[in-house]
Amino acid sequence: MIQTAVILTIFAALGGGLVAFSFQMTQKKIKANERAAFLSSLNALIPPEQYDNNLLTDIHEGKNGILLGINALMIYRARKDGQPVAAVLAPIIVNGYNGDIHLLVGIDYEGVLLGVRVIFHKETPGLGDGIDLRRSDWILTFNGRSLINPNEAGWKVKRDGGAFDQLTGATITPRAIVKAVHKTLLFFQQYRDEIFAENSK
Repeated sequence: MIQTAVILTIFAALGGGLVAFSFQMTQKKIKANERAAFLSSLNALIPPEQYDNNLLTDIHEGKNGILLGINALMIYRARKDGQPVAAVLAPIIVNGYNGDIHLLVGIDYEGVLLGVRVIFHKETPGLGDGIDLRRSDWILTFNGRSLINPNEAGWKVKRDGGAFDQLTGATITPRAIVKAVHKTLLFFQQYRDEIFAENSK
């Protein structure tokens, strides 16, 4: 009886150890895959040949994100030979039609948009989900824009008298994104020197 109990205990311990080891290895692989996928999203906005630092570690936390309606903002900084090249800011829109919308906004050092990507949303399929590049190319209309292209009055959807198309059957979501991207550009203009003054980590 005792011998059987000991054997069962040993097997249980070995089994538990294997499960824990497998879980740990799986978690590491999942995290590595998530990092690789996120880096790919950053590189869609800032091509790798344009920088030589590590975007995933050269991070600045913009604690003045209140301008964007959030308390803090993660900023991924690109440098070449130690000189600032661009940044990718990650604002969260809290007034999407169906909930939060997470953006990546790439801006070069001069304040010109390199691009915008939606990395998370819950918008209605067939309507608001046109903000997703996999669904339509609407999000590409931000490429090359800046605070002077268009002027301040133009940073609205066309239905509101601005320069940006709205999606067919959906205005709330594009309106929220246009507003958020404009605010992100304003934030970058105001805090650019502070963003890049901090040394890379």
